[in-house]
Amino acid sequence: MNLRDLRYLVALADLRHFGRAADRCAVSQPTLSAQLKKLEDYLGVALIERQPRNVSLTPIGEQIVSRARRVLQDSDDIIDIARSSRDPLAGPLRIAMIPTLGPYLLPILTPKIRKRVPRLQLMLYEYQTAALVEQLKSGEIDLGILALGVDVGGLEQRELAHEAFTVALPANHPLAKKTTFKMEDLDDATLLLLEDGHCLRAHALEACSRIRVHEAGDFRATSLETLRQMVAAGHGVTLLPELATRGPFAAAKNPVIRPFSKPSPYRVIGAVWRKSSTRVPAIDAVCQVVSEVLGE
Repeated sequence: MNLRDLRYLVALADLRHFGRAADRCAVSQPTLSAQLKKLEDYLGVALIERQPRNVSLTPIGEQIVSRARRVLQDSDDIIDIARSSRDPLAGPLRIAMIPTLGPYLLPILTPKIRKRVPRLQLMLYEYQTAALVEQLKSGEIDLGILALGVDVGGLEQRELAHEAFTVALPANHPLAKKTTFKMEDLDDATLLLLEDGHCLRAHALEACSRIRVHEAGDFRATSLETLRQMVAAGHGVTLLPELATRGPFAAAKNPVIRPFSKPSPYRVIGAVWRKSSTRVPAIDAVCQVVSEVLGE
């Protein structure tokens, strides 16, 4: 038994498909299948239920995969400890962000990080909140940047910035001429929201909890850009995080973007990582740059 075979097994457990697991491990499917069969022979138990068009783990296979994940994480930590002792701000750092933050933050953030910590190699991912937390706990990523306020199950967390919400309205909306908004101005408005699974949905509903808004019952967006286009087409109003209104979006005339008067609703952007992480110096460096960018 070796670490390579355990990686094959974990990949198969994650993807439930021999071909995709082989692709992840950069080997041929026959090689992966043969090595896993050798692992089963060595252990003397069946780990995998092989059925036409269906791959699943046996009960003992599930138990072994759980232990294998910990073994692989410890193995990766050993490498990280050795690397960090030589240069704590060098080597790969796997960072994941939520979809309502990554597309707007990363284009600004990555060049600043490369300038500040040039030996750090960023590996970037995007997950919804629940998946991000699970990937972090399983050791698949090193750092998550998300909106705080969710249960992160014992992970370390650090507040980085408050990101204000703005109002997005169709250009022909009766309220579009207002320069700033109070939450009460949206009373009785039709509110467009993201689908379940996006934490921004919960934050928007919480921000509007003191007024009467009507959620569009026949529409749930999968992204902020879908929301933006639906608002521009006149189907309702929405709340957009401030970062999503910067850059190329700032010049758009439809939808109209307006700030809230203070105190404005906001979400708290923060960082989460494992308490056992060996990459804390690199995480601290990235968090500092994120705070600066969000504070600009």
